[in-house]
Amino acid sequence: MSTPWETLREAMPVTKKWAYFDHAAVSPLPEPTRQVTREWADHFAENGVVEWSLWNRRIEVVRELAAQRIGASTTEIALIRNTTEGISLVAEGFPWQPGDNVVVPDSEFPSNLYPWMNLADRGVEVRQVACPDGKIDPAEMAGACDQRSRIVAVSWVGYSTGWRADLAALSDIAHQRGALLFVDTIQGLGVLPIDVSDVGVDFLAADGHKWLLGPEGAGVLYVREEHLERLRPLGVGWNSVRQSGDFADTRLSLKPDASRYEGGTHNMVGLLGLAASLQLTAGLSSEVIASRLREVTDNCCRQLESIGGQVASVRSDAHWSGIIACEFAGQKSSSLQRACLRENVVVNTRNGRLRISPHLYTDESDINRLAKALRCVVAN
Repeated sequence: MSTPWETLREAMPVTKKWAYFDHAAVSPLPEPTRQVTREWADHFAENGVVEWSLWNRRIEVVRELAAQRIGASTTEIALIRNTTEGISLVAEGFPWQPGDNVVVPDSEFPSNLYPWMNLADRGVEVRQVACPDGKIDPAEMAGACDQRSRIVAVSWVGYSTGWRADLAALSDIAHQRGALLFVDTIQGLGVLPIDVSDVGVDFLAADGHKWLLGPEGAGVLYVREEHLERLRPLGVGWNSVRQSGDFADTRLSLKPDASRYEGGTHNMVGLLGLAASLQLTAGLSSEVIASRLREVTDNCCRQLESIGGQVASVRSDAHWSGIIACEFAGQKSSSLQRACLRENVVVNTRNGRLRISPHLYTDESDINRLAKALRCVVAN
């Protein structure tokens, strides 16, 4: 009998050609995801809007499965296009007052910096906390907070070295000061366990084209129910109101749940694809999934170190993730990336280091191909 990981691998056409280690950038699409997007395209090419409502109902799977995966209610999930949109809905919708501040690590991906910086003309200060190599120290974050701190904004997993933040500690820091916690979860959602109620996350955003194995342009925003009336909806449109679809009723009666933030027409094909991708692991617990990813990444680290690689990512139980940052003495990471690509091995570079990000379906043969491609360069 096949393991869940072998079954998932069979659903990944990319494995026929590539050893793929770049899920922290963009994931290849699973076969069921490809099929549903083709099915949608064929239907709309041949039938137009006929049965639109049936297709629209199918995207609700994303809301349901995302809520289950993070321990939320479906009423707290909005369907969005990308992480940046989710961050901006929070940043621009929050009721700021001049003199308020946001506390954020200085190692953030730009998407979790620019929306907060863009609030300067509203008198909001962005306090960037030094986090060398992306290592977020809760004490340092606490030291930057004061009575005017309104939001602490962090990435759950850092994009460069894969440092996984202590969300419970950061939540306590924020809440003790009357602030709220926003988390960009794009580099961990789907492969690492998170319970937003248990941890105390107030807002969360992620799109699905990395670890969720979905298409680009489809993601989710979580807004804790108690904040729905606090966060002003932006881009309000026909899909924001209770009577959406009844265009003759023009009352501005906002939906009572997070779907009020969805505004207009969804990226239907993207969300259909994301739904198909989410269903591939829906029957597996977050703990089982994380255990498999730990096994795969530990194996990668052993192979890298066996050929002289220096793993820069912290691999402790509290801070490991699916991202491995690695260096080889005397070698340029960009040259190593190109050498791997010539051998049909896909890796990436960030901040001068090789970045390797496997997935649950990655197997021994992939890791051996990675090691062989790197060994050929390092040995010369």
